[in-house]
Amino acid sequence: MAAPGQPQLVFVDGSFAELAQEMAEYLNVSDDVKALLEKGDAQKDEVLKKIIMASTALNTMPEKEITASYNLLVYLVLHSDKPEALLPRVCENLLKPMPSSPTNGPGLALSALTNIFNMLKPDNTLRYSVFTTILQFLKQNAMFDVVKRYLPHLETWFKQWQTSAEDQRKLYVQIADTAAESGDEEAASEYTIKALNTFDESGAKSEAAQQLSLRAVKASISSPTQFDFQSLRAIPAVQALSESHPVYSELLDIFAEKDLEDYTDFCEEHEGFIEKEGLDDDKLTRKMRLLTFASLAASISSREIPYQAIAKALNIPQEQVEIWTIDVIRAGLVEGRLSQQKQLFLVHKTTYRVFGEKQWRELGDRLDLWKGVFTTVIATLRREQANADAQRKREQEDIERKIAGIGMGGVPTGGDRGNRRGERPPRKERTEDDD
Repeated sequence: MAAPGQPQLVFVDGSFAELAQEMAEYLNVSDDVKALLEKGDAQKDEVLKKIIMASTALNTMPEKEITASYNLLVYLVLHSDKPEALLPRVCENLLKPMPSSPTNGPGLALSALTNIFNMLKPDNTLRYSVFTTILQFLKQNAMFDVVKRYLPHLETWFKQWQTSAEDQRKLYVQIADTAAESGDEEAASEYTIKALNTFDESGAKSEAAQQLSLRAVKASISSPTQFDFQSLRAIPAVQALSESHPVYSELLDIFAEKDLEDYTDFCEEHEGFIEKEGLDDDKLTRKMRLLTFASLAASISSREIPYQAIAKALNIPQEQVEIWTIDVIRAGLVEGRLSQQKQLFLVHKTTYRVFGEKQWRELGDRLDLWKGVFTTVIATLRREQANADAQRKREQEDIERKIAGIGMGGVPTGGDRGNRRGERPPRKERTEDDD
């Protein structure tokens, strides 16, 4: 697919009647089409209907002719007064198998669908319909990665197509479905949340919003890579779960800010709920252990966590502490290093799961601690600097006294060697008697 604002051009030589007759002959409906063409342009749409009804045969044509044939067909359809009534049938044909090309068929079909999308002008609302067909094709062929790099253009396309909130939501849900089918849980969760954000406050408590909220919660807590739930909890439709589905709301709160012990209590209180809802308890327990580790690391002011404390918080044998520490570092929740000799985990950096009043107090306490440390360091440095200055002053004074002592008593005075000022007497000139 082309970037926004860059439609693909197709160069075709010939009038509509000539090209329509050529396509009709290719599809073996030339007699019917010829009769209609002889009646003039008024029968243009009837001509196209005849051709499109026979167009399923294009999937059986030789592989090298398929792309060119579909390009010509789409070119003809776009000359219709009502292309929106004809183009979906062409797209539907491309969702079907291509017997003549079992190996390259999916690639050819996707190429043809992409060409259709690009042949339409950027602001043509038919692009929405074509794009949904492309997503349907990618879902049934598990090819979500193909479209991922184009998804950042969606916001621009929605503005160009003047897409309603409801249609945006439908497309986001379809993208989430396609991602889930391909095993991309992160993208599935992302676009489910985007779909939820299309509901306004008046629609937040609707049945559709609540069902989508449940789906988002399930995807988020089950995702092995999503550990931040604050943006999800801020969505009005998700907040409304506290009234319509309070158990799910409670479960989301546990994953957002509580610990493994709270999750265990939840499972005991709502026995069988996890299994009934199709959730994987092993995955959820593992995720809660990682989140609990992050909370523990954030709460320790000394930045040193004994192995024993980790084992207790995660409810694991102490022998497994190092394995879980490596896992939580890989998850990006904590940074630090292990001290096997001291049986400690030294925390360098950690991620706060929530940042509320409690976290502000902890941060304030930590800042006060650092302030005290810095104050002590600064006082020590100033004291040492003063001592060093005093020492240098004493040494300078000692040097000056020694120099003064040499000047007064260390040079001979009087006699032929000099006067009292230490000056040398005038030199006697040499005469002949000296020889």
